[in-house]
Amino acid sequence: MSGMLIDDDRLFPAEPCARKVARALYAEVRNLPIVSPHGHTQAAWFATNGPFPDPATLFVQPDHYVFRMLYSQGVSMDALEIGQPVVKEPRKVWRIFASHYYLFRGTPTRIWLDFAFQELFGLTERLSEKTADHYYDVISAKLSTPEFLPRALYQQFNIEVLATTDSPLDPLTNHKAIRDSGWKARIIPAFRPDSVVDPDFPHFSALVSKLGELSREDTSKWSGYLHALEEARTRFRALGCTSTDHGHPTALTADLSVTEAAALFNKVRTGEADDAQKELFRAQMLTEMARMSVEDGLVMQIHPGAVRNHNPFVARRFGRDMGCDIPQATDYVHALRPMLNRFGNEKNLTVILFTLDETTYSRELAPLAGHYPCLLLGPPWWFHDSPEGMMRFREQATETAGFYNTVGFNDDTRAFLSIPARHDMARRIDCAFLGRLVAERRLDEDEAFEVAHALTYQLVKKAYKL
Repeated sequence: MSGMLIDDDRLFPAEPCARKVARALYAEVRNLPIVSPHGHTQAAWFATNGPFPDPATLFVQPDHYVFRMLYSQGVSMDALEIGQPVVKEPRKVWRIFASHYYLFRGTPTRIWLDFAFQELFGLTERLSEKTADHYYDVISAKLSTPEFLPRALYQQFNIEVLATTDSPLDPLTNHKAIRDSGWKARIIPAFRPDSVVDPDFPHFSALVSKLGELSREDTSKWSGYLHALEEARTRFRALGCTSTDHGHPTALTADLSVTEAAALFNKVRTGEADDAQKELFRAQMLTEMARMSVEDGLVMQIHPGAVRNHNPFVARRFGRDMGCDIPQATDYVHALRPMLNRFGNEKNLTVILFTLDETTYSRELAPLAGHYPCLLLGPPWWFHDSPEGMMRFREQATETAGFYNTVGFNDDTRAFLSIPARHDMARRIDCAFLGRLVAERRLDEDEAFEVAHALTYQLVKKAYKL
């Protein structure tokens, strides 16, 4: 097959009237700057500005969407060299990927990849076993040019701000190097404290001790532990950080007394806590993080609902967070209540809620965000950042929360070259949804243009204080 990999009208409504409006809306927003407030790209790429080594390292190794699909069809993660610091046989890995590319038919991954292949590398023939080497050679040749260095791609993608996700134990050396280099791009850290607030994290006690060493606080004590976290947040803010991120198994919060919290901390720090006490500690720490956000103004993101490392074989062989995570049902109404009872009406608090449980959109999340001034709804995330997932979100959340209690889009990706494709997909789906509202005479066209601009650019900047 030759021609084009992606169509100009992709993801727009099939109905002619709605499609016409969607096209016009998209034409207004397609070239707006990308604001990427939450993701997992590496600051080191931009600090060193070295070339990406090969297509397999760029497209296959870091992308959970890619290798979990291949694994589901019997492709060995060892054959893909997943988890290896350097891909030793990148062309072999690429050929395996290419020969299985048909597996991605109908998936958002296919749309993202085809966008990058066509728009960045000028490829128009579908990736397959037959075209694998041609793809590899074309991509490799371009990766060796100055135009494909990380900083050049950042500019080419029209990124206005890009947030990484970083541990409190990270010295942020690469962020400092970017700042000190004089390059004017805005790449900022986001504060992700999971490794030192989740007792189930490997080597939790040792990591808490290291946090104390970095902050010069006694983290064997509850007060010193909290001061160490506050100091780390201050260090992040000095490098432009505007948000925190919390990847807890649930959205449970708690509001213990100082005495109760200190006793619980001693149990988790010394390894004496049972599973219920560990969950209670995570719950208390979400409330402590909300308190700190009230004080320092950092926007708080909560990403609950993933059963991490569901496949113990993969976790043992390749480490944590290697693509075998599964969504679970998540309660928000009761889980968030202790935190909201204490801070829900604070004007200096912004909490952005995400979900992997779509059943909560209209029943819990939209009503919560449609009432509490501190709550906003994050975009469809992870398993649901698809055309269908984005449309379901708009259909179910808008009726109660409206548009202005949402925060636009963020790409949440490790795959740097997929960022333009992901934002393009979100813009098209939002325009498709608005086009349908106009066609159904539920929204005037001039209002639709204002909303499209807000969803693409204004809301994310406001929500994340960018």
